[in-house]
Amino acid sequence: MIENYDPFSAPDPEEWNALDEHERLRLVEDYHRRTRVPLPNVKVHAIIHVVVENQIGLGDETPVARTLQRLMSEGLDRHDALHAIGFVLAGHMHDLVRQTETESEQAGDPNEAYFAELERLTAESWRRSG
Repeated sequence: MIENYDPFSAPDPEEWNALDEHERLRLVEDYHRRTRVPLPNVKVHAIIHVVVENQIGLGDETPVARTLQRLMSEGLDRHDALHAIGFVLAGHMHDLVRQTETESEQAGDPNEAYFAELERLTAESWRRSG
């Protein structure tokens, strides 16, 4: 059973997946409160962490786990790599919300753009954006 979340260490996938979403959110929020990381919105920040961790847990089903490993091999720590991926995810979600129904229907698989952006993401591009 996961008692504490640490973004610098990968949670055990089986234990992470055994938790319900509310518990995952609570663990991530607790980490950021314990470490006194100043955030404009702890809840939204935690949601992005949880979504990215969930996607990492899917393994090879998405490029997220591979992107995390690549970013870490390029010099980011795991927490920064999660933030870089989360930044891309948040931008993608924003774009999806702003699409009209017609644009959405014409776009096809909404994940293709997200996955393509992850493939272009580098530690250097992340550092420059901050």
